[in-house]
Amino acid sequence: MMATNGKDACGVKEEAHSAAVNGDGAEASPQSKRPQRFTFSSEPSIEDIRRMQADFTDERDWNQFHQPRNLLLAMVGEVGEVAELFQWKGEVAEGLPDWTETEREQLAHELSDVLIYLVELAEKCRVDLPQAVLRKMALNRLKYPASKVQGSAKKYTEYKD
Repeated sequence: MMATNGKDACGVKEEAHSAAVNGDGAEASPQSKRPQRFTFSSEPSIEDIRRMQADFTDERDWNQFHQPRNLLLAMVGEVGEVAELFQWKGEVAEGLPDWTETEREQLAHELSDVLIYLVELAEKCRVDLPQAVLRKMALNRLKYPASKVQGSAKKYTEYKD
């Protein structure tokens, strides 16, 4: 498990993040056909997370151990820890209504570890994640046009023109 896991260690104030809002930040009305959506807080940014982890690593002289392969394997291990939390729960409803606060907090820690390793791996590989996401979403829109794939979980290679 990673040593960085808390908001306090990073100087980030905890915000109420469980309020469900729709994609534009406004409360969803009962008449709205769009389901209410969870939103992330605006801070810290991915760059803030990269910087915090870089400082954390530098302070401990761990760069010698944080090469791409090592970071990838560590991230896979953390993904395994996330999977462990879900392993015997069967189907889990969105929002995790049947989970205890302790289970939710453990999930938050493990998902944070995955994200921290992902961001550090991207840094070491010189991948600008926000820009890569924009390019990937554009490709996904081409591979999965809404008019063709609406309501289907097929892979793009299975669709016929």
